[in-house]
Amino acid sequence: MTSEAPPFWWEKPDWRVLALWPLSAAYAIVAGRRMRRAPREKVEAPVLCVGNFTVGGTGKTPVAIALARQAKRMQLNPGFLSRGHGGSFAQPHLVDPHHDAAKHVGDEPLLLAEHAPVAVTPNRAAGARLLIEKYGCDFLIMDDGFQSARIHIDFALVVVDTRYGIGNGRVIPGGPLRANVVDQLVFTSALLKMGEGTAADAVVRQAARAGRPIFEAHTEPRAKERFAGRRFLAFAGIGHPEKFFDTLRAAGGEVVLSRAFPDHHFYGEDELAELAATARREGLGLVTTAKDAARLRHGTAPAGFPDQLDVLEIDTVFELDHVPERIIDETLDAWRQRKLRG
Repeated sequence: MTSEAPPFWWEKPDWRVLALWPLSAAYAIVAGRRMRRAPREKVEAPVLCVGNFTVGGTGKTPVAIALARQAKRMQLNPGFLSRGHGGSFAQPHLVDPHHDAAKHVGDEPLLLAEHAPVAVTPNRAAGARLLIEKYGCDFLIMDDGFQSARIHIDFALVVVDTRYGIGNGRVIPGGPLRANVVDQLVFTSALLKMGEGTAADAVVRQAARAGRPIFEAHTEPRAKERFAGRRFLAFAGIGHPEKFFDTLRAAGGEVVLSRAFPDHHFYGEDELAELAATARREGLGLVTTAKDAARLRHGTAPAGFPDQLDVLEIDTVFELDHVPERIIDETLDAWRQRKLRG
C-alpha cells in the first residue's frame, strides 16, 4: 500500500476524504479492536518495536539499525524481526544477504542483515523463536509491525516524520493512519520525532498529554565529502523520494535531474538503461538510496549497473546521546517485569 499512497493523504482533507469516511470509520473500528483484543504471544527475549502511526516511510529502518548498534555496545546479541515487503516465504526465513533476492525477502531486511540476523515472516513470534534458537539472540528489534498485535511488545517506539506528520489525520483509505491515534497511543511507549519540521506538532502534543516521553533525532548523510560539489541524476523508489533529494542537497550535491518511483519499486532493464543513458548524455553522476541499491544488488539489475552508482547512506543521530541506551534499558526493564509476572 505504501507504494500507492495517494497524494491527497498528505494534504488538507477534501471531498475525497469525506467520500471515503464510511470505509475509514469501519477500518478504524476493526484496527482498534484488533490492537486491543488480539492475543499477543510472549517470547523468551525482550522485544523492542520501531513502528509508526501511518503507512509510508518515516525512517524506521535507520532507527532500528542505530538501536541494534547500541544493543551491541551494551553486550547484547540483537536480532531483527521484519515482515519483508513482498516477501514470498510461507515459513519464517533467516535472511542470507549473500544469496537472497530482494523480491523474496524485501529490501529493508537485506539492509538490516548487514548489522544483525534477520527473520522475515508475518508471524513475528515464530520469527522470534527462530532467532533465539538459531543465533542465540537475546534482544529482538521489530522493524514495523506495531499494529500487527501478533507478539507482545515490551517497548514500542513510534517514529513520526516532522515533515509529514500524520498527513490529513484520517484512517485508511481516507488517509495514511493505520488506526485512530488514540487507539495507537495506548500501546505507545515513547515517540521519536524525526527531523525539524512542524507537521507532527499536533500528534506530538497529543502524545505528551498522554504522558508519553518525546525523543528527537535526525538523519545525517554518511561520507558527505563524496557528494559535495558534484552534479547528479538522483533517483529513488522510497516512501518520500523528495526527502532523499533534500538530503543529497544537504550533503553538498547538486540535484540536476531527479526521478521518483513508487516505494519498493523493482526497476526494469529499460528504466535502468534510460537512467544510465540520461546521466551519460548530461554528464551527471547516478546516485540513489541504500534501499534502492539493495534492491539493485540483489535483483535483476544488469551486470555492472550497481557499480555505476553512488549510494547516499544515512545514519540516525539522536539529539541526546543517552536516549538509545535509555530505550534499550527500559525495554529490558519491561521484559524483566513481564518475566516476574509470569
